Amino acid sequence: MSILDSINGPADLRRLNHAQLDQLAGEIRSFLVENVAKTGGHLGPNLGVVELTIALHRVFNSPADALIFDTGHQAYVHKILTGRKDFSQLRQEGGLSGYPARSESPHDIVENSHATTALSWADGVARGFQLAGKNSHAVAVIGDGAFTGGMAWEALNNIGEDPHRPIIIVLNDNGRSYAPTVGGIVRQLDPVRRLDNMRVNMQYENVKDWVKRVLQDSGVPGKLTYEALHGFKTGMRDMLMLVDAGIFDFLGVKYIGPVNGHDIAQLEEAFHLAADYGGPIVVHCITEKGRGYAPAEKNAEDHFHAVGQIHPETGLPVEPSRFGWTSVFAKEIVELARKDSKLIGITAAMMLPVGLGPMKRHFPSRVIDVGIAEAHAMTMAAGLAHAGYHPVLALYATFMNRSFDQLIMDVGLHHEAVTICLDRSGITGDDGASHNGIWDFSIAAMVPGLRVAAPRDGERLRLALREATAYDGPTLVRYPKGSLPAELAVKRQIGELDVLFERQFRGQKPLIFVGVGAMAHTMVAAAQELAETPVVVVDPRWVLPVPDDLVALIADSAGAVVLEDGLVDGGIGTEIVLALHRAGHYLPVETLGVPREYVAHATRQSILQRFEMTPDGVIAAAQRLLAGAHR
Repeated sequence: MSILDSINGPADLRRLNHAQLDQLAGEIRSFLVENVAKTGGHLGPNLGVVELTIALHRVFNSPADALIFDTGHQAYVHKILTGRKDFSQLRQEGGLSGYPARSESPHDIVENSHATTALSWADGVARGFQLAGKNSHAVAVIGDGAFTGGMAWEALNNIGEDPHRPIIIVLNDNGRSYAPTVGGIVRQLDPVRRLDNMRVNMQYENVKDWVKRVLQDSGVPGKLTYEALHGFKTGMRDMLMLVDAGIFDFLGVKYIGPVNGHDIAQLEEAFHLAADYGGPIVVHCITEKGRGYAPAEKNAEDHFHAVGQIHPETGLPVEPSRFGWTSVFAKEIVELARKDSKLIGITAAMMLPVGLGPMKRHFPSRVIDVGIAEAHAMTMAAGLAHAGYHPVLALYATFMNRSFDQLIMDVGLHHEAVTICLDRSGITGDDGASHNGIWDFSIAAMVPGLRVAAPRDGERLRLALREATAYDGPTLVRYPKGSLPAELAVKRQIGELDVLFERQFRGQKPLIFVGVGAMAHTMVAAAQELAETPVVVVDPRWVLPVPDDLVALIADSAGAVVLEDGLVDGGIGTEIVLALHRAGHYLPVETLGVPREYVAHATRQSILQRFEMTPDGVIAAAQRLLAGAHR
């Protein structure tokens, strides 16, 4: 029997010696590759934290000690060690979530997979321990990439206020989030990483002399904390130094490191020291994303941060990726940048996933990666627009939520010419509640003067980008995840409305089907099945503010059905009803979309079916509307 087969909870780890632990680490890596290859998921981050997670569960007593994972895609190993080894339905309906989930285990604390939040959670949990008189630790596992986000520094400022707060910050430093870590944090951590590399290759009898020499050679800022070395075991000199990393000590948070994040013995020693310290402390662990799996190690783009189904032997995808929405954006933004030197691309640590990689290659000085700092990105974009440029801020739709205030008060209030492009909008499915991009319509509807486009296909995405970047004001263009749908022919136009299907009967007012973005295809399919009903299917393309032509069209109809890939409450359907009422029209409107709830992981199609966002659902809504009109 393998060692992994005998692990059913953290307590089982504590009976193993270090040779067995090393064997276990290898077995876990094999398990991850074999299983994630079948389902897809976050492979690279978990390959990088195998030893780190083993050491955490050997030293700390979860769940009494709270293990809090920032961006929980690195928690697969944690799931395995806490008794969840059935990965057969990972990220599938009824199976394990791709992130920590309270419904799965008491060992899971934080489900939200948005970065930079772990330190604030840990601060709150640790304050609770103090108030309750509990002798427990809050342990936050956070990557160096997340330290590019302002929320982490807000938390550190508060954590450092109390020298007795029982918080241990495990800095999992692999030099990147999706892309390599950017900003001033790199200048502070890079010399420390070099110190770690030098330590491996050099031996000195006297610890103090050794560290002095390394500090001189590496140019590390700061001072050697001699008092922290007092009382260390002799063996510690070859594996662990206490050095001021130049940032944490300034805030009153003690620092240990750098520690080899793939050496369980070193990690355990560092974690024991941290636990005994009695106050807020950072343990700086150097790890390698994708470690132990050659295809991931060799992948320079993101070290297999997230993969679909792959061949485990080669790492190659089982199915080649099809031309998708992101590819259309990537190509079109380069063409627009060729024609307009004022166009500037901005990304928040997602250069390749959002499609700004090609623009960066062609115009390296005109693409800015701000790190995991969406709020800063939004306000910085407003400043760029004020300076005479036209920023294009490309984000996942779920991450725009993090810059809501800045959208309202900096971009919107000042009517700056910023274009926000939201990839993976609407229901995304497998990544679960925190990654569905369903809030953007409701958010955008609150911002005066913000124009919002929802293209239904690749050609309309190109057109929307051209129109948005030519507009002297704030715009938002949103499009879903995945491959492109077929183009729908335009039958005629009513102002700027595209009529995609029309069946009229003399003397009868038609139903108006409003297909928002890619949902227009569902509306056409539904209309085709309603053979005895007059129907006009329209795509407004620019959905906010609600076009006057759409209001006029619905005002002269039997009513409308709206289908949108976002929240029903406060979304496009709600705005259409409000626009009708303002114009004095009170016609029946049925809106289909996502109800006000957090949507658990499942396939997109399964979720659409559950919320009746299908041709059958549209037909049922139309029949309800007509039945009400005939009463």
